[in-house]
Amino acid sequence: MKPSVPNAVSATKWLRGAVLVIGLAVVIVSVACGFGVESSAPANTTAPAATTTLTSDQPTGTPTPVVRTGLPYGISGPSAPPPVDIFDGIVPPEDIVFDTFDGGSLRLPDAPQATINRLFNAIRPVYVPVYEGPTGGEWLSERDFVLGYEGETQAYAYPVKFLNFHEMVNDEIDGVPVLISYCPLCASGVVFDRRIEGETHVFGNTSALYQNDLVMIDHETGSYWFQTGGEAVIGPLSGTRLKPLPSVMMPWSDWLALHPDTLVLSRDQGFGAPSSRYDRDPFGAYPQSVDAGRFPFPVDEERISGRLRLSEIVLSVQVGETEKAYPIGRIGDQAANDEINGVPVTVFAQENGPAAVAYSPVLNGEALTFRSDDNGFYTDSQTGSTWDFSGRAIEGALEGERLERLPSRRAMWFSISIDQPDIEIYFP
Repeated sequence: MKPSVPNAVSATKWLRGAVLVIGLAVVIVSVACGFGVESSAPANTTAPAATTTLTSDQPTGTPTPVVRTGLPYGISGPSAPPPVDIFDGIVPPEDIVFDTFDGGSLRLPDAPQATINRLFNAIRPVYVPVYEGPTGGEWLSERDFVLGYEGETQAYAYPVKFLNFHEMVNDEIDGVPVLISYCPLCASGVVFDRRIEGETHVFGNTSALYQNDLVMIDHETGSYWFQTGGEAVIGPLSGTRLKPLPSVMMPWSDWLALHPDTLVLSRDQGFGAPSSRYDRDPFGAYPQSVDAGRFPFPVDEERISGRLRLSEIVLSVQVGETEKAYPIGRIGDQAANDEINGVPVTVFAQENGPAAVAYSPVLNGEALTFRSDDNGFYTDSQTGSTWDFSGRAIEGALEGERLERLPSRRAMWFSISIDQPDIEIYFP
């Protein structure tokens, strides 16, 4: 039986007794998973002409733009997505639920096209991002999380407090069209390759949710995408999956220590919103509500495996077409030496966060095994070399070597389980 659509009354029932901070229930129901409706003006789908960087030695008030090579899309910016046949999909269209931002919800089959158009990009994504140098993260506390991505020559940090409001960043980094995506209702942070069969796609926000998770939309076909799985579930691309890329979610201070020259997504993206809005994080107590089964939007709980706690944070690591789930908190401050389909895999984990990153431990044809030390580093048993969390050998016979990062996504267990019901779990 499908759960009923939440309205102002039923949503109150579902959230009754929650231990969230005052007003959190209203925030979650009224603004879906983004908490970022641009109420002052309709969403603007026309982007600036270039990606810019505010370097750390430039005042952020009057930056000198630096154009990076490559644009996420054409100079004119993305056009609005075309309407699609809502019954052309791999999930029942009634399982797609819009947040109407007035305390209510509306299932996809019941939503007029005018309403769908109005809600498109109400939670505004970033189409041409502006970055700052490391000082651009001074507004963050040491324990504030960032979604980190490493290009060939540059590291990038995307503050979760900013992503709470905007959820998606389209960019092109070192020739790779990337989509940085985050859903606060799943704590799901994933970086995807935006190319599908050689064609680059641009992604916006439907303001809808599927299984309590962000529903993205591509501008080219209008297909709806389940964010955690990176899978199109409604529209002509249904069944297609985006390729996840290596990324990590970790506290800002830890990321900065590993990447002192990192670029940071600027709070000033030209949206006109006060920067102070990003100081808030209303989701601190939200996991307790999830564990109690109080989801602000419909979830088919029969599809969730009880092998882990609903809100437990896991790293899902992909090798080929197979994924395996690593409960980060259970690994603790250790290295997990494991295999996926016979392929060696190593996961470095730290309990403070929690945070984890996956690597191929094979170097020069030999599979290394790792153990943690008391200083937050890792030592391989074969050479005794010391490695940092970013997979770099910083001391010993292998100094200067770097482990290959593996595609992964970090999310609450309920969301991973819905996407991959038979996924194998690593237990230390």
